[in-house]
Amino acid sequence: MIFQFLRLEMLKLSRSSSFGRSLAVALFLGLVGLLLLSYVFLLGISLPYLLNNFFEGEESVTVLNRYLIYFFLFEIIYRYFIQSLPVLDLENWLHHPVKKRFIINFLLGKSFVSPLNIIVILLFLPITVMEIAPTYGTVQAFQWFGFLVMLSWSLHYLVMWFKQSYDDSIWSIVMLAVVMILSSGANYMGWFDIGVVVQPVFELALANIFLFILGILLFMGSYYIAFYFYRRHAYVEDLTSEEDIKFGNQSIGFFNRFGMAGEYANLEWKLIIRHKKSRTYLNLAGFFLLYGLIFYTNDAGYVPGETFPYLWVFVGSFITGIFVLQYGQLFLSWNSANFDFFLSRKDGVEELVKGKYLLFASICLLCLLLSVPYVYFGWDILLIHVVMFVFNLGVIMHLVIWFSLYKPKPMDLNKGAMFNYEGVGMAQFLMIIPMMVAPYIIFLPVAAIWGPYTGLAALGIIGLTGILGFKKLAAISVNRIVSNKYEISSAFRQEL
Repeated sequence: MIFQFLRLEMLKLSRSSSFGRSLAVALFLGLVGLLLLSYVFLLGISLPYLLNNFFEGEESVTVLNRYLIYFFLFEIIYRYFIQSLPVLDLENWLHHPVKKRFIINFLLGKSFVSPLNIIVILLFLPITVMEIAPTYGTVQAFQWFGFLVMLSWSLHYLVMWFKQSYDDSIWSIVMLAVVMILSSGANYMGWFDIGVVVQPVFELALANIFLFILGILLFMGSYYIAFYFYRRHAYVEDLTSEEDIKFGNQSIGFFNRFGMAGEYANLEWKLIIRHKKSRTYLNLAGFFLLYGLIFYTNDAGYVPGETFPYLWVFVGSFITGIFVLQYGQLFLSWNSANFDFFLSRKDGVEELVKGKYLLFASICLLCLLLSVPYVYFGWDILLIHVVMFVFNLGVIMHLVIWFSLYKPKPMDLNKGAMFNYEGVGMAQFLMIIPMMVAPYIIFLPVAAIWGPYTGLAALGIIGLTGILGFKKLAAISVNRIVSNKYEISSAFRQEL
């Protein structure tokens, strides 16, 4: 039966209308994945030397045990955003005369075959063989290594269960953010060091095989939790029923002041809230508000009132404009299912573009307001965020939308965002360039001559000019859509 399932999976892929494109994307991602895994393995080989050089006078194993908890916290984050769920596959199999237990076991086993599950092996196996085994003995080294592997593999099913239970809701993002803030913030504020607190657990794994056995039991328990969850919810009506999304039918009253453009902005907002892929981008925009903690906590090169690290310009642009970059890169693809409706209405395309601009500007403003607490690290950070907010509205937003109009493609809004390349073309991969380069094209020359604050002033003036010239700049995008409306409409009718 297992081989029959595998054969049907291969037939499903080969018979798809987009088989050629999917195969090309899979090969490209496979090569990228191999490259990234090779980097992880090289890091694992270099880990003993890095620990010995950066922490002289301490045993590398002791240092590693102190920081292992941060690796697992980071693993929870990247598993949450990257790891896929087997729900769609489960829905396809339920109507077949096959035992539900076998279907769920097959899909859970299939999901386990993932590059994410060998990262822990590639990273920690070299130091186990090169450093720990000669010092503590082979048995002790591999029981410690086995404990790490079991913890990592347990997270595979626990994160799967967590994602499915909360269905990528905003509360799941909030819980992850709270965990990260408490763990890193407590260390930064000097309350306690979570690495030191958890360190004895990993040291005990080196001395006692009991924890390795406990890790195996944890892995089996996590598998059972995921199995029981899918077994209890493995009904077609549960998997295909409409989601009960709070605020999914509520409009934003502020938009009603802008006429038809405001109505379209409200429709776009409801689209974001109701669909998984768009909601994921909104959640990511909230999560990336924490991006500044990586850079602003390191004040090297920062002299208040005189200078600041130039990298902060990109960080400010990223924090206040990440939603525009992620959601805006698929500017028309979000409306691929009903694009003909906008074409059939008088000024429908123009009002749609204005409505999207209005929504983008509102979410960017919300990101700016939520980033105000970064003023704790310096008033210059707030100044940078305000300037980059204006520059994003006046310049970056128009650049992103202009790039996104190059051969837009249809997509299914109900699929997740991670490793889903529907609607994505070469223009979307290149779109990060304007966000990174455009501010520095203006800022660096001016800052080199008159100083960084004059550079910020130049960015603000150009951004404000773009806001004042909104109608003419928006007309460029509208005219491009109208002139290619038949080509775009034909592309949106293609089968995914």
